[in-house]
Amino acid sequence: MATHKQAVPPPTVFFGEEAFQPIDHTEVRWLGSGGMFVNTRGTCIMMDPMLKDFDMPLLIDMPIAPENILHLDAVLITHCDNDHYSVPSLHAMEHVSKAFHGPHYVVELMQAEGFPANGHNIGDSFEIGPAKIPLTPADHAWQNEKAKYNYRVFRLEDYCGFWIETPDGIIWAPGDSRLMKEHLEMPQPDVILFDFSDNEWHIGLEGAIKMANTYPEAHLILCHWGTVDAPDLNVFNADPQSLYD
Repeated sequence: MATHKQAVPPPTVFFGEEAFQPIDHTEVRWLGSGGMFVNTRGTCIMMDPMLKDFDMPLLIDMPIAPENILHLDAVLITHCDNDHYSVPSLHAMEHVSKAFHGPHYVVELMQAEGFPANGHNIGDSFEIGPAKIPLTPADHAWQNEKAKYNYRVFRLEDYCGFWIETPDGIIWAPGDSRLMKEHLEMPQPDVILFDFSDNEWHIGLEGAIKMANTYPEAHLILCHWGTVDAPDLNVFNADPQSLYD
C-alpha cells in the first residue's frame, strides 16, 4: 500500500503539427518524465521521449503521440534506462527522425534495434541545424549494484547530459546523475531541464538546490516527477513543493 503522497502536474498541454513549424525563436516543451522537445528556428529536437508503452502506470497523458510527430531533425538519448531510452517510442517515430544521438553504449543498443544512431564521447559536440550540442558528464551507473546487470560494467561514459546552444540561448539537460563537481562549473545556462529527484543515483534534493543556486539566472523546467504512478519510489515521486520548503 502506498505510504507517500505523490505530486501531480497540471493537466497536460497537448501539441500537434503547429509545434514543428519554422519559427523565429526557440521553444522548449516538457514531454513528461525526463523528456524535452525543442524547436529552435524550425529545427526540431526531442530528448529522451517516453511517449508510448512504458511498463509502469502513468499519472499523466503524454503531450503528443509519437505517431503524430511531424518531423524531427534529431532524437537525443542520455542513457539506456527505459524511461529515457524508450524503444517503443523511437520505433514509432523513426520514420520522421533524421538522426539519433547519444553516448556510445546506448547508441550500440539503438543500432541493434535498427536506428541510424551516432555515438559520441563525453565532451564531444555535434551540430543539428543552428544548434551546437556538447555532451556533459553524468554519474548514474546504478546498474553496477544489481546482480541482474552483471553482464557488463557500466561506466561514467555510458551516461550523459546535453548542453544545447541555440541562437536564442543555452538549454542544459544534465540527464539522470548524481551531482558532480563539473555540474557546478558550467557557464550560466538560460534554461535547465531540472531533475530534483531525492534519490541516491540522482541529484538529490540538496544537490538540486545547490545547482539551482549556482545558476540563479536559469529558468528551471522541472522533470523526472509527476509522470510515473509510483508514490513509494523516490526516483519518480519528487514534489516541487520541496524546493520551496
